[in-house]
Amino acid sequence: MLENTLEGVRVLDITQNVAGPFCTQILGDLGAEVIKLERPGRGDDTRDWRPPEIGGQSSTFLALNRNKSSICVDIAAPQGIEIFRDLAAQVDVVVHSMKPGSAEHRGVGYADLRPLNPGLVYCAISAFGQDGPLSALPGYDPLMQAFTGIMSTTGNEGDDPVRVGVSLIDMGTGMWAALGILSALMQRARTGAGTLVEASLMDTGINWMAVFIASFRATGNLPRKLGSAMAMTAPYELFPAADGHVFIAAGNDGLFARVCTGLGAPDLACDPRFATNPKRVENRVALRESLGAYTRARPAAEIVAGLRRAGAPCSELNTVADVLDHPQVRAAGIIASLPVAQAPDHQVVALPFKAGGRRSARYSPPPALGADTARVLSDLGYGAADVAAWRAAGIVA
Repeated sequence: MLENTLEGVRVLDITQNVAGPFCTQILGDLGAEVIKLERPGRGDDTRDWRPPEIGGQSSTFLALNRNKSSICVDIAAPQGIEIFRDLAAQVDVVVHSMKPGSAEHRGVGYADLRPLNPGLVYCAISAFGQDGPLSALPGYDPLMQAFTGIMSTTGNEGDDPVRVGVSLIDMGTGMWAALGILSALMQRARTGAGTLVEASLMDTGINWMAVFIASFRATGNLPRKLGSAMAMTAPYELFPAADGHVFIAAGNDGLFARVCTGLGAPDLACDPRFATNPKRVENRVALRESLGAYTRARPAAEIVAGLRRAGAPCSELNTVADVLDHPQVRAAGIIASLPVAQAPDHQVVALPFKAGGRRSARYSPPPALGADTARVLSDLGYGAADVAAWRAAGIVA
């Protein structure tokens, strides 16, 4: 079962915002014990990213922090660093998103912790990477969409660039970090040695641009903003319907013929302007106008039904509400129940893959700030008196 994949693996999570918490949530969904180390009094920044709220809690925090426990330790204090080092000596994985050089300055870089725990898998997540002239700078998803060129390709020609709405760089970085950690754990199983894993928002954004970079290398031409369309094939974009929009995708000549059949326009498949994909790309504007003449006067559902009968790839343009109510999404089981305080009907998005025909079924609510501090410190061997004194001094909470 997926939820037992990482059973017995302990993860110390010193991350916040989106990329790092998404990474460690993946590990938690796969069965790892994730200890989220947060700042006393504040915790993860996303705890305060509200509204919107669910049961009085930030919906963003709830979306990224299930299957974790929370301890509050001030790692700016010497005793806080000692607690950090004690934890790192006993866990299998450390994940942090501190500014490059910050962990080393505090004495908790990979080189500092490796002698304490030779099998430690240490993952550092950053904006621009650990090296280079911009490595010390902070970065957020839309900022990195601008830096890596994604934003320059997004939007309609003639309009200002726009960001991709989802945090694809943040969440992609979390995904790549989790993949790197899993690879390192597999290597450790063979060799017994841990390793350093690095992931950055910049690397993720550039990776997402791989096809655009290849196109630029091939032609020397900068990618254009094409709205919903794709530069190298047509039709491959949204078309207007009487009551919305429909996305039509024809990746080859055979599929284009099916599109024409599904729209009731078989003659278009014989039009010499549209006979091959290069011709359709060359005559994209005329193609859009020709197909749009068939779609504008008909409801989206009717268009989709006809295209699917013909075997042509297509989709209505759904809202979030449409997606959640779609029978295909319900059948997939990717939306799971996770009751939280004051919100017994709360639901979350599950891991987007299955093994053995099922998804992970491990769902515990995101933790209250510092809910597990006393338990985790007790497990480390600290006495109640020490913990009480540190709590009074604001070192733990």
